[in-house]
Amino acid sequence: MYEFELHQIRSAELRRQAANERLAREAVRGARAARREQARQARQAAEGEVHTDRPRRHLFARAS
Repeated sequence: MYEFELHQIRSAELRRQAANERLAREAVRGARAARREQARQARQAAEGEVHTDRPRRHLFARAS
């Protein structure tokens, strides 16, 4: 009977440990997804802006 109780205690401890590890992985996954989303939003915001100082067209026509 003593061994059975030890087995139950150990099993419960392993379940708690697995649940804690699962929560930790979920937190890491959530943080990673938030960073990815933030980077995606930053890229979308930057797409509309022009970051060059060059004019889009040449100032003078090409000589033939």
